[in-house]
Amino acid sequence: MNDKQKLRYSRHLLLPELGVQGQEILLDSRALIIGAGGLGSPAALYLAAAGVGQLDLADGDAVELSNLQRQIAHGTQDVGAPKVASLQHAIEAINPDVDVTSLATYLDSEALSEAVAKADVVLDCTDNFPTRFAINRACVDRAVPLISAAAVRGQGQIAVFAPRGPCYRCLYSDESATEDTCAERGVLGPMLGVLGSWQALEAIKVLADMGQSLAGRVVLFDALAGEWRHMNLPKDPKCPVCAKY
Repeated sequence: MNDKQKLRYSRHLLLPELGVQGQEILLDSRALIIGAGGLGSPAALYLAAAGVGQLDLADGDAVELSNLQRQIAHGTQDVGAPKVASLQHAIEAINPDVDVTSLATYLDSEALSEAVAKADVVLDCTDNFPTRFAINRACVDRAVPLISAAAVRGQGQIAVFAPRGPCYRCLYSDESATEDTCAERGVLGPMLGVLGSWQALEAIKVLADMGQSLAGRVVLFDALAGEWRHMNLPKDPKCPVCAKY
């Protein structure tokens, strides 16, 4: 690290669990963030501020006025622009030393697998089950840690899926994966900020091997009641994705 980096990350360097060695790991790390909306915005901004050296952003959407209630990386002036471009500009304003790759597209199976293979950690910040299932399969096949979050109305959840542990499909089967979208049911904006920030926190913990991650657990968040509920998630021996590993 140079002197400017030591000053920028000085509060991290004071942490005995992270320190210089951990910060250098973050600087050399690569995170793939799929989804540049309500979850991806705070997740990406906090990872950039923390000094994760390479951020790959993937999202095929453009910014809409209705996004601005919760997708804090975007402003009124960004309406109509690709979300990944808007998010990249916000990242560069926070930390210009972070290398950002913007993919203004929805990743198909081959492109998704290639993008996951390059990453040290993947953050699923998407909003539909088919995409989440595809991301999970790619992460399992490539043995890359996955940080997943979701929210609708006043309810949310977050989980970490470590390589060779229980995966997202151990949590949701085809039958239980019923769509319940924010566009149809609404969502509290700040709740996405809470969960997206927590995704960034878990990603940092995974990358720097600090603390205890949420691997093997699912946390449910009731924003209206202000309650968190932790549940253990066992590996499903009949899981169609991870049972073979």
